[in-house]
Amino acid sequence: MRRIGRILVTFLAVSGFVFLGLTGLGIWAAIHMTGGDGKDIPDRAVLSLDLDAQFRDTPESNPLAQLSGERSYSLRRAVEAVDRAAADKRVTGLFATLGHSGLGLAGRQDLRDAVIRFRAGGKPAVLFAETLGEGGSGTLDYYLASAFSQVWLQPSGDVGLTGLWVESPFIKGTLDLLGIKAQFSGRHEYKSAIDMFTETGFTPAHRENLGRLLDSWSEQIVAGIVAGRGLPEAKVRELMGKGPFLAGEALAAKLVDRVGYRDQAWDTLVGIGADKAEEIDLADYADHLDHPRGTKVALISGIGAIHRGESHHGLDGDGDFGAQTVAEAFRDAVDDDKVKAILFRVNSPGGSYTASDTVHHEVARARAAGKPVVVSMGDYAASGGYFVSMGADRIIAAPGTITGSIGVFTGKVVLDEFWKKLGISWDEMHRGDNAGMWSANQPFSPQAKARIDALLDHIYADFTGKASEARGMDGARMDKLARGRIWTGADAKASGLVDGLGGWTEALAQLRQVAGLKADEPLTLVEFPRPRKPWEMLADSLGGESVAERRIVARLEPLLNALAPAPGAQLRAPELRGPR
Repeated sequence: MRRIGRILVTFLAVSGFVFLGLTGLGIWAAIHMTGGDGKDIPDRAVLSLDLDAQFRDTPESNPLAQLSGERSYSLRRAVEAVDRAAADKRVTGLFATLGHSGLGLAGRQDLRDAVIRFRAGGKPAVLFAETLGEGGSGTLDYYLASAFSQVWLQPSGDVGLTGLWVESPFIKGTLDLLGIKAQFSGRHEYKSAIDMFTETGFTPAHRENLGRLLDSWSEQIVAGIVAGRGLPEAKVRELMGKGPFLAGEALAAKLVDRVGYRDQAWDTLVGIGADKAEEIDLADYADHLDHPRGTKVALISGIGAIHRGESHHGLDGDGDFGAQTVAEAFRDAVDDDKVKAILFRVNSPGGSYTASDTVHHEVARARAAGKPVVVSMGDYAASGGYFVSMGADRIIAAPGTITGSIGVFTGKVVLDEFWKKLGISWDEMHRGDNAGMWSANQPFSPQAKARIDALLDHIYADFTGKASEARGMDGARMDKLARGRIWTGADAKASGLVDGLGGWTEALAQLRQVAGLKADEPLTLVEFPRPRKPWEMLADSLGGESVAERRIVARLEPLLNALAPAPGAQLRAPELRGPR
């Protein structure tokens, strides 16, 4: 009977696997085999865009994610579609809804620029919001909304133009109470990722760092609202941080154009009667566009925390930045004779030093092989994210991108006093003076601390040396810009850490330049490595731990290592990470 039960369970499992695989394959086929000639687009169409939906930094290459039923967009394809629609006579307008977008500042700026270009063609772009910041800050959401030619707000809504705010927890006091000592070292004073363990508040350098970040972001937001709404700068600065504004107040202050409901806003754009325009979602419009064949360009993405080994992807379509995967993508692009240039999208707060150096080397190899490399930075390209970017022919950042953070840190927590409070004792044996240097049960010895300092000094010198060479700066100038300090893209451009400001469109324009192509040369972007097939992703997700499980383990790893140290060396790799 048990054997029959096991056979039945196995049969059901296999049947489910096959069903999901075939369903995902069908969705994938439907997406990739329909459209593409532009014939199914209505003669009079209004594009709709849900700005509350998920925006992916890379094309959605996971068909099984479609099973969730949640709308999502590729940021690059959304920007491209809005630009194409500006010149498409069939498209009469753009209608967007917004409450609270999950996009970072850089992503919002990319979309804002696309909407402004759309409006420049004489077409209306209307945004409707039930509210902009209900129960929270709506400053970034309003900044995005201000790019539209007309902004509607529901009568019950508000505009949460409350300003910008940063806060950070500091757990040193808790660690002291528990008898836990944090032993971390960084290079240099602005490398603030470790401060939450070693300080009780912002250090002067940390405060200076974040203060300039807030100032630069505020300047960009004010300038955007001034340009979008046609308001005097002094008036916008006066309103900035004074919200939330009720609907009537927002209308009186000219922050919005109309107060009403979605159907009313929609009718003003699409018209009524027989001449009424049809709605088409921006993602559907993008899927049905024709794509002229052009010069082949490799699109390589470095998204998330940088680590050694392969990138991991799951059914949710998200992934991380595995240096082995990205390095192999560069090698494949170099070996492909049809690839004339490489567009490297980086959206990473940093990670492993050795992994970052691996990718940096492949960027150099690609350039030496005659394949120009242009980096497009997303919300983050800090520390290790800057390391992998700095050797490119051109670096393009959004004005709001967090970049720089040229520095390094490493360390551990020491639990010897904590164990005493619990009545737990440890004993040990070792061979080699530094064998137990990474143990959480003892502090660093003077000898071990000297080795760590030497390691950090070497990494910092390597990082700044390579950055100096890549950016054509002398060492003293680079050291002043480095020391772990973060910059916005706008400040990084002013200091010479990046070459230009903009999003996907600007990056492609720069790529045409460095590749010696015409300004209007058609490009065919091809993902490297190739997108995985539906059955490959399904087998990977069902055959091992999920991405979510990997993330949980990664976050708990320091504590797990501390509570149950394994025999032998416990590596605490130096980290090239931006601030937390």
